Amino acid sequence: MKVGIIGCGAIANIITTSIVPEDNGIEIAYFFDKDIERAENLASLAGGVAALDFDEMVENVDLVLECASPDSVKYFAPEILGKGRDMIIMSVGAFMDIGFYQKIEKIAKQNNARIHLPSGAIVGLDGIKAVAKFGLKDVSLVTRKSPKSLGKNIDKEEILFEGKASEAVKEFPLNINVAATISIACQKDIDVKIIVDPNVDRNVHEITAKGDFGEFKTTTMNYPCAANPKTSMLAALSAIRLLKSFNETISVGM
Repeated sequence: MKVGIIGCGAIANIITTSIVPEDNGIEIAYFFDKDIERAENLASLAGGVAALDFDEMVENVDLVLECASPDSVKYFAPEILGKGRDMIIMSVGAFMDIGFYQKIEKIAKQNNARIHLPSGAIVGLDGIKAVAKFGLKDVSLVTRKSPKSLGKNIDKEEILFEGKASEAVKEFPLNINVAATISIACQKDIDVKIIVDPNVDRNVHEITAKGDFGEFKTTTMNYPCAANPKTSMLAALSAIRLLKSFNETISVGM
């Protein structure tokens, strides 16, 4: 499987350096970024091609991995899926726009393309998906991040946001993709609280789900990427796991 990447930042670097074609048949062959130097640097590292022509890249790959931004998803996804290419999308917040979600789902179906959304920086998504249509009543997310990861300079805990996921992704489009991922998995606009906390050095996500099945809680304490504190290392690892799963004979979980 040949893969092209949109967005050649921290996540793309981690994914690219962790995929070995000899092990799983995945070849990351093309790199596209609005900053051509970043694309060239990553392509050089991976022995791939820095794509100057986006259309040419899409024509020569089986799947496109987006590691850029929600705006990039909205701009590029219709064309990629319209050409029958599959996608892995990291900027899941783009799908909280219901109109866009419906549009892109229709394009994918019409062109026999598939869209994959990794679990990202959280654990417990399998459980949420399992109970989504079986008496799930309430789901909430509390996220704690350091001031550095949110671009803040404060010395005491502060609630930055409290509301629905659809609003959270608008205010923090590069920081709270996990809220969108959970919402899509359970088909609810979940409750979200974002806290900036100078006492934490990790990105902490606490999920609570309640319903007829009972109740479960998960806490994920992620170390941020060294190259980009806005991003949790686990987000990149989830995409790597997803890529490798495509060629596995036996899969575990959803």
